[in-house]
Amino acid sequence: MTCTIVVGGQWGDEGKGKIISYICEKDKPSVVARGGVGPNAGHSVEVDGKKYGIRMVPTGFPNRSSKLAVGAGVLVDVAVLLKEVEMLKEFNIKDRVIIDYNCGVIEEKHKEMDKSNSHLSKEIGSTGTGCGPANVDRAMRTLRLAKEFDALKPFLGDVSDLVNEALENGENVLIEGTQGTLLSLYYGSYPYVTSNDTSASAFASDVGIGPTKVDEVIVVFKSYPTRVGEGPFPTEMDVEEAEKLGLVEYGTVTGRRRRIGYFDYDLAKKVCRLNGATAIAVTCLDKYDEECYGLTNYDDITEKGLAFIKEIEEKVGVPVKIISTGPELHQTIDIR
Repeated sequence: MTCTIVVGGQWGDEGKGKIISYICEKDKPSVVARGGVGPNAGHSVEVDGKKYGIRMVPTGFPNRSSKLAVGAGVLVDVAVLLKEVEMLKEFNIKDRVIIDYNCGVIEEKHKEMDKSNSHLSKEIGSTGTGCGPANVDRAMRTLRLAKEFDALKPFLGDVSDLVNEALENGENVLIEGTQGTLLSLYYGSYPYVTSNDTSASAFASDVGIGPTKVDEVIVVFKSYPTRVGEGPFPTEMDVEEAEKLGLVEYGTVTGRRRRIGYFDYDLAKKVCRLNGATAIAVTCLDKYDEECYGLTNYDDITEKGLAFIKEIEEKVGVPVKIISTGPELHQTIDIR
């Protein structure tokens, strides 16, 4: 039995969806539980050459034997959830998704408030998905919960009971966190952050387990950090340099162009401390060195790629155990 939490180590967009899907494929967890803020985080998962952009359903959906749980700490957009259930029907999602009774629900008024508030939309760079205003209502104890919505009744359940019982039965559980640690309301670059904590501790709380139940915390870093929206970015490169390196990306939720930077070892060390990281996953090694594309064997990593991995381990103090070398699940090096 292992309980593993996967956390973003930068400002989101680290490639967590690929790493989570890979772990699910290999470890076959009986439950994949989603923590995090809500549908303001998008994840891309590529299965057999087809790419899926999702915002509500856990990214472990390709593993058909897993129950897909959304913890009580996560905000739900009913329309987004139902759309994804339909989009992913070939994966039998409808019979596997469990939404906690106590999830808060984002309503149209929250989205309108998010988009019309100039501080949020222009100064902070909010995604406009209504998460911040909904969390305000939750703190004011006026937010409506999932158990109050008829459309969600087929999916309702007690996620804390589900996860804890799976662990007590000796089953594997994967908790996937959204966003990235540097967007944490408490530990990120405030005020340019999201509307809740985004650390491993918060994700455990979101799905209703205590800290002693957690065995592994895997922090995901992209070989080049990216950021959507406003806020400090110590190692940001200019647009021309990013284009020269072929690093042009757009946000899954907003469609906005991502800002690109060089790997920040100091911030990575701080993030691993905050999360109690037991292992690091590095994504896009093939973008750092194109000769690493598609590799599946650690011994085949190029001299340049290996030097980068070793530098991360030495400066951050946490072993790199998973390395992504391309978008497909099999394009992964795993030395756990």
